[in-house]
Amino acid sequence: MIQRIQSVYLLGTVIISGIFIFFFDLWKSFENSVFAFDLLSSESSQLKAIPFLFLISAILAFVAIFMFHNRKLQFVMGRLTILVNLILLGLLIYVSLTLPGETAVSEKGIGMFIPIFAVLLTVLANKAIKKDEDLVKSADRLR
Repeated sequence: MIQRIQSVYLLGTVIISGIFIFFFDLWKSFENSVFAFDLLSSESSQLKAIPFLFLISAILAFVAIFMFHNRKLQFVMGRLTILVNLILLGLLIYVSLTLPGETAVSEKGIGMFIPIFAVLLTVLANKAIKKDEDLVKSADRLR
């Protein structure tokens, strides 16, 4: 049900984690920009994990949109999405601090903030899910 506000927040998470990674770079080193899917060709397993974590985050949020009949499971899927994005954020911070060739100045891109925005939208979605669950519980008490 896309008309519920938590579905809109989760759809925003899907768009941010699944689509924006193609348009916003993670960092710029020298003259080239590094996007998330450019990291699949790297030799480091830490760098290869970054695009997969972005996709896992987007898939979990997308599946959570269609769990509107089971609000508890939708809430758990939201928490898993938050956990994946926090792991991704930690990995991005670690990688950005240990980039090879950091003696030359490199710019961090807006793509480094994508997990923060995804966590924010997912927290708002979980808050709305919790509000719906409390409303249903209060209606059940009146019966």
